[in-house]
Amino acid sequence: MISALAMSMILSACSSGNDTAGGTNTPSTNGEGSSAPEAPTKISWVTPLHHAEVPDSRIEELIEEKLNVELDIQFIPAATWSDRMNAAMATGNLTDIVNISMTGANREAIRDDQFWEIEPYLDQFENLKKLKPEILDNTRIDGKLYALYQGRPFSRQGLIYRKDWADNLGLSAPANLDELYEMLKQFTENDPDGNGQQDTFGLADRGDLVSGAFNTVASWNGVPNEWGEQDGKLAPAFMFPEYRETMNFFRDLRENGYINADFPVTSKTDQQNLIINGRAGAYIGCMCDVQSLYTGASQLNPDAELDVHNRVVGPSGEFTVVSGPGFNHPYLFPKSAVQTEEELLKILAFMDGLMEPEIANLLFWGVEGEHYNVVDGYAVPISDQGKLDREVKPYNPLEVGEPATSGRLEGKFDYAPAQKAVELFDDNEPHVVQNPTLTLDSDTMTQHKERLAQIITDATYNYILGEMDEAGFDQAVERWKSEGGSRMIEEFNAAYDAIR
Repeated sequence: MISALAMSMILSACSSGNDTAGGTNTPSTNGEGSSAPEAPTKISWVTPLHHAEVPDSRIEELIEEKLNVELDIQFIPAATWSDRMNAAMATGNLTDIVNISMTGANREAIRDDQFWEIEPYLDQFENLKKLKPEILDNTRIDGKLYALYQGRPFSRQGLIYRKDWADNLGLSAPANLDELYEMLKQFTENDPDGNGQQDTFGLADRGDLVSGAFNTVASWNGVPNEWGEQDGKLAPAFMFPEYRETMNFFRDLRENGYINADFPVTSKTDQQNLIINGRAGAYIGCMCDVQSLYTGASQLNPDAELDVHNRVVGPSGEFTVVSGPGFNHPYLFPKSAVQTEEELLKILAFMDGLMEPEIANLLFWGVEGEHYNVVDGYAVPISDQGKLDREVKPYNPLEVGEPATSGRLEGKFDYAPAQKAVELFDDNEPHVVQNPTLTLDSDTMTQHKERLAQIITDATYNYILGEMDEAGFDQAVERWKSEGGSRMIEEFNAAYDAIR
């Protein structure tokens, strides 16, 4: 109740306030018939903040000036984001634009007509109607469209590793899981930094099965993306034999000290610091992190070298990698804040304006000449990563679309591994494995997703930590089934059969 009250107080100031007459860019007429500038449209927006400080307001002010809006952007620390948004949802104190997941209770709220369906309006806006249909489809609920999106490559997953360590040991980028295991072993046992001490280890990981190393390694090993087809029916990924092989892979790493022993309770910041501080030599996750890892590592050790790599194959010999839905940060429009169609159209006009190339570049790259320069048609960010993190990065989640639809400049990085990472995102795309249940419905999933997922998460970690054997894992799977998992399988298969 206290959280809900606090959220109510914080967001009360950023409720719609959309009682300004006229459109975003349409002039109004004063009493004497002369044309006068229209008052800015008031728009409130809440967005997660992934950095330590609330950003400088300069970019926000430039957007207000260029699009004739008055913005009230609330930056909520990512660590408390879910709790704060749950409180806002519970009390109905939402901003005009919200960035929420479209699963669980939120999905039911969308179905309950608490958010605007936007598809009937998109053709009125030259930029919004360019958004990719295949990605918009991934946001649909019951075939209806409620969300705009920030585009993302389908897969940015891969390996970041200490190339100088690999060179010292005569190792190449691993082509398969056996070579990956060998690299992690060598980084632990053979003094890769040459200081004469056994003070390094192979893989830095964190307590996140989805975004940490486990999910990516599992996809290299042939595990389906959350769900897969087995004997013509959908089944959860943890029921596939390759999932257990992946658990054994990580169990061996931990037993031999090739991974940080406390990884199930390690934060992302602490995980990255293991690379930056020269303790660990490999990081499996988003290859986009190579720039910030290098920036930190090179400050402590100017001789540190990193590289990125994506194609690691499992026993099948075929390269596969887990895929996301192609978007991040879905943007929805709650009817509790946006109360009329007129208000909605003004906000959609603002979102359309965010897709203008000038504005899209401002949100993503910052101010030309200060935060980036244009070289041969590419945006080249400045080398001062701290300045970018303070002044530009917090605004990245406000982007609508992607370069192909907004005309935003593609990046070109002075740091070669960062540029290589961008190229490997494209290389991943033909090999991604999609989640077949992404747009399917299961009432059991909606109501009990987190509780049921926790059963398997706990069992997976306990198995890797050696606190559970295969029989114990089997018991956890049976518990998952008995507490709703079997119903979930039935519901997803019924929905799957209906569209085949």
